[in-house]
Amino acid sequence: MMQRTLPLVLASAATLLAATPAFAQATAPAPEYTLGYNVGVVTDYRYRGISQSRLDPALQGGIDFSHKSGFYVGAWASTIKWIKDAGASKGSMELDLYAGYKGEIAKDLGFDVGYLRYEYPSNKLKDVTGANANTDELYGALTYGMFTAKYSHSVSNLFGTPNSKNSGYLDLSAAVDLGNGMTLTPHVGHQRIKNFSAGSYTDWSLTLAKDFGNGLTGTVAAVGTDADKTVYFTPSGKFTGRNALVLGLKYSF
Repeated sequence: MMQRTLPLVLASAATLLAATPAFAQATAPAPEYTLGYNVGVVTDYRYRGISQSRLDPALQGGIDFSHKSGFYVGAWASTIKWIKDAGASKGSMELDLYAGYKGEIAKDLGFDVGYLRYEYPSNKLKDVTGANANTDELYGALTYGMFTAKYSHSVSNLFGTPNSKNSGYLDLSAAVDLGNGMTLTPHVGHQRIKNFSAGSYTDWSLTLAKDFGNGLTGTVAAVGTDADKTVYFTPSGKFTGRNALVLGLKYSF
């Protein structure tokens, strides 16, 4: 921001100014809201450790609106294959719709609460499992410094699993700033599926992200789970929760 100075016309004025503190630089007010977009690609779309894309690459993108009050809404989409792999005739896209509110309880202690709808347009999973793939969750998170604990609770059946309402996912993670635009994020989570203990599991990951500037971010993640191989597999029999390295590239604007 350009700093303004008054012309020195009289010697007396110059003396007065010399005895006065320098003018404070004005601070730009925070914008009322921000609107951002992102597009990206990953070598494998892993969600809670399980591949959603048959261990293949996926295209992704989203839009986010954030108000300075702490309120936010957004949408995010990705290509998927797991619904058709389960035997359904339709279901090739995931669309996430979410809204929430975040703020600070005390210094370095923040919170985030909200609602997330996983929408799978035109999915026919109910014809196979007896339950639609569309899922509704409520979530709450606490962040202290670099550490975050988050719990998500389903208020519908979970991803096409019958009688699974009130399932839950607990997520613990940390964001370690390594400098030079790099962040290391260790994570461990546990998915509990109500009335389907064989489908419950623990997942973990270690993600290194690099901010290249100009909105471009790259990631490399080591992921794995202890999920049941007889529950999570592709039509060719490959375990979708297996240990793997996943690469990603995202552009935000």
